[in-house]
Amino acid sequence: MKKSLTVCRPQSPESDSDYNILLHDQSIVIPSKLDHIADSFEKKDHSWFVTSQVPTDLTIQVQDITFYAHKYPLVSKCGYISQIEIQPSISNLGYDLKLEHFPGGSETFEIILKFCYGLPVDLNPNNVASLRCASEFLEMTEELDDGNLISKTEAFLTFVVLSSWRDSITVLKSCEYLSPWAENLQIVRRCCDSIAWKASQDNSTTVEIISEEGWWFDDVAILRIDHFARTITAVRAKGLKPEIIGSCIMHYAEKWLPGIDVALEGPRAFGSGKNELQLSILSGRREEGGVGHNKELKMIIESLVSILPPEKEAVPCKFLLWMLKMSVVYSATQVLISELEKRVGIVLQDANVNDLLIPTYRNGDQGKLAISSEELTMHNIDAVQRIVEYFLIYEQQLPHQHKSGKLNVSKLLDNYLAEIARDPNLSITKFHVLAEALPENARTCHDGLYRAIDTYLKTHPSLSEHDRKRLCRVMDYEKLSLDACMHAAQNDRLPVRVVIQVLLAEQVKMRVAVKGKEPVASGKDSDHEESQSSAQMEIKNLKLELERVKMDMAELKREHSELQHECEKLNNKQRRIPSWLLGWKKIRNSSLFIQKLDGDESGEGMQRPDRADGRMSSRRRLSAT
Repeated sequence: MKKSLTVCRPQSPESDSDYNILLHDQSIVIPSKLDHIADSFEKKDHSWFVTSQVPTDLTIQVQDITFYAHKYPLVSKCGYISQIEIQPSISNLGYDLKLEHFPGGSETFEIILKFCYGLPVDLNPNNVASLRCASEFLEMTEELDDGNLISKTEAFLTFVVLSSWRDSITVLKSCEYLSPWAENLQIVRRCCDSIAWKASQDNSTTVEIISEEGWWFDDVAILRIDHFARTITAVRAKGLKPEIIGSCIMHYAEKWLPGIDVALEGPRAFGSGKNELQLSILSGRREEGGVGHNKELKMIIESLVSILPPEKEAVPCKFLLWMLKMSVVYSATQVLISELEKRVGIVLQDANVNDLLIPTYRNGDQGKLAISSEELTMHNIDAVQRIVEYFLIYEQQLPHQHKSGKLNVSKLLDNYLAEIARDPNLSITKFHVLAEALPENARTCHDGLYRAIDTYLKTHPSLSEHDRKRLCRVMDYEKLSLDACMHAAQNDRLPVRVVIQVLLAEQVKMRVAVKGKEPVASGKDSDHEESQSSAQMEIKNLKLELERVKMDMAELKREHSELQHECEKLNNKQRRIPSWLLGWKKIRNSSLFIQKLDGDESGEGMQRPDRADGRMSSRRRLSAT
């Protein structure tokens, strides 16, 4: 690409106006009347000297640089210097005039000094803003000299910079160190309006704009946060679609905000007595740059949230939750955190469990972590509780046909409860309140809730029987699938009464499954469509089963009473046996009697005939008698 060169000369040799050489995006200003006081400039250490045959009579200090110049060229073009009374230089100070808070510093003053001496000056997007502010500081107006620096820089800004996208970005970036002069001279506003007008052109389709104009996001992402916020505000005023604005804000946040590198991988994420996540975040913040850096990040977070488009589809829920985590970590204002929680509640059905795991972080008096029981929990349960409440409020405001997010939120909340249940410092009150946050009709299946409760009972084995029963009351056993019922029937962590109720529900489901009246609910598909008639039939069968159980219990009680009556009869009969018979039984059962009996049996074969004869003879004697 060839560079265009345009030389603008005066109409007549007698004209006093200057002429400029415009070269692409820069301008070389060549005054028509050259003052041959200075031939060149020479720098030595921290001093600038004018090479001239006339000795210098003025010393000016800007920052740490001292300029040795002549009074006349500066007074003829700078109203500020002409109005002050310059005293002779003092030997111990070494300067006559000190310009404090000079816009652009010593580099800008060097260019102005060359302009005052009539040397060519190079105007470009990198220095035009500082020269415009410095010329305003020195009051280089047209009243002192035609074609003074104010008019030249103003013309360059208007006709060169604002007509170019790249130049507008460059000038706006250079204004970061020119406050408040750039603001008061409307340089920032004009650049932001120029960028907004160019960004809002050809706003045909959202997908094409986002995919084809990625360079726009990269260009504005280099701006300081206050200038970026003003640019986005101007773009919104031009009517750009909220999806594009949201994508640009997300791109800026990814560039300037650090990510939270936290992944909870089961029980390993929980330490014994220490909050490892809090400690890792705290150490990361200290390593990143200290208090000043944290304040800068806090300002970026608050500014980005303040310029988010109010539309629901502007940014995804994942980005909102990420900004909420950053707001908690870097101690943003409570108003901003509440605003983010409300916005997350509106789109809560699009969230996932990992994004919802908001860390708990609070500053102590000296930057130390507080050690109360509430703050030792791994995650911020209260924030999620408020988000769910905002979701329910938003759902109530929607028409009935649009209320379709409770099912997704119920699954999300059950998975979240299963994650936080692994925290040994989580109180049963917080877990119970969050489990009951949704209305009863929000869950069509309680398998996820059962899994969360079982995980909590496993992590907290020291819970009392009363607390276990209180926690299990949240579940509806009729909404458990057959697989969950079979698992709960063998779960020794559940109270006995809960196991009995689960067994009844399991029998009903098995009976219905065998009869084929309705399909058996599986762990994943049981939360789908259940007709009202089948639900009522299941309830009726459960009531009949309870009546049968009551009848069986009554029959068992009757049989138990009969058995007790029989036992009492046997005890009374044993009491009527004579005491000598009981004594004889004791003797027979004694070891001495058994040994005697064994000894007599050893001679039984030899004595048996004699005994037989003796018995026979005795019988004969009795018969004879």
